[in-house]
Amino acid sequence: MSVSRRREQRLLDAGETELVKRSHHPELDREDAKALPELIRLLRERRDRARDVSRRQRREVRGKAAPSGSSPASDNSGTREKAALLAAAVKRVSKEHERRRTADARGRTVSGARRALALKRAAGDPSANRPASRTAHEGMNPVPNERNPPSGAVNQEGQEIAMRRGGGPR
Repeated sequence: MSVSRRREQRLLDAGETELVKRSHHPELDREDAKALPELIRLLRERRDRARDVSRRQRREVRGKAAPSGSSPASDNSGTREKAALLAAAVKRVSKEHERRRTADARGRTVSGARRALALKRAAGDPSANRPASRTAHEGMNPVPNERNPPSGAVNQEGQEIAMRRGGGPR
Protein backbone atom coordinates (compact mmCIF):
# COMPACT_ATOMS: atom_id res chain seq x y z
CA MET A 1 0.00 0.00 0.00
CA SER A 2 1.49 3.33 -1.00
CA VAL A 3 1.37 6.21 1.43
CA SER A 4 1.39 9.84 0.37
CA ARG A 5 4.17 12.17 1.44
CA ARG A 6 1.67 14.27 3.36
CA ARG A 7 0.55 11.19 5.33
CA GLU A 8 4.20 10.31 6.03
CA GLN A 9 4.88 13.82 7.35
CA ARG A 10 1.84 13.62 9.61
CA LEU A 11 2.85 10.27 11.12
CA LEU A 12 6.61 10.85 11.46
CA ASP A 13 8.67 13.42 13.32
CA ALA A 14 11.20 15.63 11.51
CA GLY A 15 14.19 13.26 11.85
CA GLU A 16 12.19 10.25 10.77
CA THR A 17 10.70 12.18 7.84
CA GLU A 18 14.22 13.03 6.64
CA LEU A 19 15.33 9.38 6.92
CA VAL A 20 12.25 8.10 5.08
CA LYS A 21 12.70 10.80 2.43
CA ARG A 22 16.26 9.53 1.87
CA SER A 23 14.85 6.04 1.33
CA HIS A 24 12.69 7.07 -1.65
CA HIS A 25 14.18 6.68 -5.08
CA PRO A 26 15.40 9.99 -6.38
CA GLU A 27 17.31 10.56 -3.15
CA LEU A 28 18.20 6.88 -2.69
CA ASP A 29 20.01 6.82 -6.05
CA ARG A 30 22.16 9.75 -4.93
CA GLU A 31 23.18 8.04 -1.69
CA ASP A 32 26.73 6.75 -1.49
CA ALA A 33 27.10 2.97 -1.28
CA LYS A 34 29.05 3.35 1.98
CA ALA A 35 26.29 5.46 3.53
CA LEU A 36 23.54 2.88 2.93
CA PRO A 37 24.42 0.59 5.90
CA GLU A 38 24.33 3.61 8.22
CA LEU A 39 20.94 4.65 6.82
CA ILE A 40 19.64 1.10 7.31
CA ARG A 41 20.88 1.12 10.91
CA LEU A 42 19.17 4.42 11.70
CA LEU A 43 15.91 3.33 10.09
CA ARG A 44 15.95 0.03 11.98
CA GLU A 45 16.46 1.82 15.29
CA ARG A 46 13.48 4.08 14.61
CA ARG A 47 11.36 1.16 13.38
CA ASP A 48 12.17 -0.93 16.46
CA ARG A 49 11.32 1.94 18.78
CA ALA A 50 7.98 2.55 17.01
CA ARG A 51 7.22 -1.16 17.14
CA ASP A 52 7.96 -1.31 20.87
CA VAL A 53 5.79 1.75 21.58
CA SER A 54 2.97 0.22 19.51
CA ARG A 55 3.16 -3.03 21.47
CA ARG A 56 3.14 -1.15 24.77
CA GLN A 57 0.12 0.90 23.68
CA ARG A 58 -1.71 -2.25 22.57
CA ARG A 59 -1.11 -3.78 26.02
CA GLU A 60 -2.38 -0.59 27.65
CA VAL A 61 -5.56 -0.66 25.54
CA ARG A 62 -6.20 -4.27 26.55
CA GLY A 63 -5.56 -3.43 30.21
CA LYS A 64 -2.54 -5.71 30.54
CA ALA A 65 -0.06 -2.92 31.34
CA ALA A 66 -0.12 0.24 33.39
CA PRO A 67 -0.25 3.47 31.39
CA SER A 68 3.21 4.86 30.76
CA GLY A 69 2.04 8.43 30.20
CA SER A 70 -0.35 10.65 32.12
CA SER A 71 -3.35 8.99 30.46
CA PRO A 72 -3.69 5.44 29.11
CA ALA A 73 -3.44 4.89 25.38
CA SER A 74 -6.79 4.58 23.67
CA ASP A 75 -5.53 3.44 20.26
CA ASN A 76 -2.24 2.39 18.69
CA SER A 77 -3.13 2.67 14.99
CA GLY A 78 -0.94 5.74 14.38
CA THR A 79 2.09 4.14 15.96
CA ARG A 80 1.40 0.93 14.07
CA GLU A 81 1.29 2.88 10.78
CA LYS A 82 4.50 4.67 11.73
CA ALA A 83 6.24 1.33 12.32
CA ALA A 84 4.93 0.05 8.99
CA LEU A 85 6.25 3.16 7.18
CA LEU A 86 9.66 2.75 8.75
CA ALA A 87 9.68 -0.98 7.97
CA ALA A 88 8.91 -0.23 4.32
CA ALA A 89 11.76 2.28 4.26
CA VAL A 90 14.14 -0.31 5.73
CA LYS A 91 13.02 -2.78 3.08
CA ARG A 92 13.61 -0.27 0.24
CA VAL A 93 17.08 0.69 1.42
CA SER A 94 18.08 -2.93 2.13
CA LYS A 95 16.96 -3.99 -1.32
CA GLU A 96 18.96 -1.18 -2.95
CA HIS A 97 22.01 -2.02 -0.83
CA GLU A 98 21.79 -5.69 -1.85
CA ARG A 99 21.32 -4.73 -5.52
CA ARG A 100 24.45 -2.56 -5.43
CA ARG A 101 26.41 -5.24 -3.61
CA THR A 102 25.55 -7.94 -6.15
CA ALA A 103 26.28 -5.59 -9.07
CA ASP A 104 29.69 -4.84 -7.58
CA ALA A 105 30.39 -8.54 -7.04
CA ARG A 106 29.30 -9.31 -10.59
CA GLY A 107 31.65 -6.60 -11.88
CA ARG A 108 34.56 -8.05 -9.89
CA THR A 109 33.80 -11.52 -11.25
CA VAL A 110 33.69 -10.30 -14.84
CA SER A 111 36.92 -8.33 -14.47
CA GLY A 112 38.63 -11.37 -12.92
CA ALA A 113 37.45 -13.59 -15.76
CA ARG A 114 38.72 -11.10 -18.33
CA ARG A 115 42.08 -10.92 -16.57
CA ALA A 116 42.32 -14.73 -16.50
CA LEU A 117 41.50 -14.89 -20.21
CA ALA A 118 44.18 -12.29 -20.96
CA LEU A 119 46.75 -14.28 -18.95
CA LYS A 120 45.76 -17.48 -20.75
CA ARG A 121 46.10 -15.84 -24.13
CA ALA A 122 49.45 -14.30 -23.14
CA ALA A 123 50.78 -17.73 -22.11
CA GLY A 124 50.52 -18.91 -25.70
CA ASP A 125 49.54 -22.24 -27.18
CA PRO A 126 49.87 -25.02 -24.58
CA SER A 127 50.26 -27.67 -27.30
CA ALA A 128 53.44 -26.07 -28.70
CA ASN A 129 55.73 -28.16 -26.45
CA ARG A 130 53.90 -31.46 -26.94
CA PRO A 131 55.34 -34.16 -29.20
CA ALA A 132 53.75 -34.60 -32.61
CA SER A 133 52.78 -38.24 -31.97
CA ARG A 134 51.44 -40.04 -28.94
CA THR A 135 54.31 -42.54 -28.75
CA ALA A 136 56.94 -42.13 -26.07
CA HIS A 137 60.67 -42.32 -26.77
CA GLU A 138 61.67 -45.23 -24.55
CA GLY A 139 58.24 -46.68 -23.92
CA MET A 140 56.74 -47.68 -20.59
CA ASN A 141 58.91 -49.26 -17.92
CA PRO A 142 57.49 -51.58 -15.28
CA VAL A 143 57.70 -50.38 -11.70
CA PRO A 144 57.69 -53.35 -9.34
CA ASN A 145 55.69 -53.09 -6.14
CA GLU A 146 57.93 -54.09 -3.27
CA ARG A 147 55.05 -54.72 -0.89
CA ASN A 148 53.52 -57.58 -2.89
CA PRO A 149 54.73 -61.12 -2.04
CA PRO A 150 56.52 -63.14 -4.71
CA SER A 151 54.32 -64.56 -7.44
CA GLY A 152 52.12 -67.45 -6.27
CA ALA A 153 52.86 -67.13 -2.56
CA VAL A 154 49.42 -65.71 -1.75
CA ASN A 155 47.62 -68.38 -3.77
CA GLN A 156 49.59 -71.24 -2.24
CA GLU A 157 48.95 -70.01 1.29
CA GLY A 158 45.22 -69.88 0.63
CA GLN A 159 45.18 -73.40 -0.77
CA GLU A 160 46.96 -74.79 2.26
CA ILE A 161 44.32 -73.37 4.63
CA ALA A 162 41.54 -74.76 2.45
CA MET A 163 43.11 -78.21 2.42
CA ARG A 164 43.37 -78.26 6.23
CA ARG A 165 39.73 -77.31 6.56
CA GLY A 166 38.63 -79.88 4.03
CA GLY A 167 40.35 -82.83 5.61
CA GLY A 168 43.36 -83.16 3.37
CA PRO A 169 44.15 -83.27 -0.35
CA ARG A 170 41.61 -84.68 -2.77
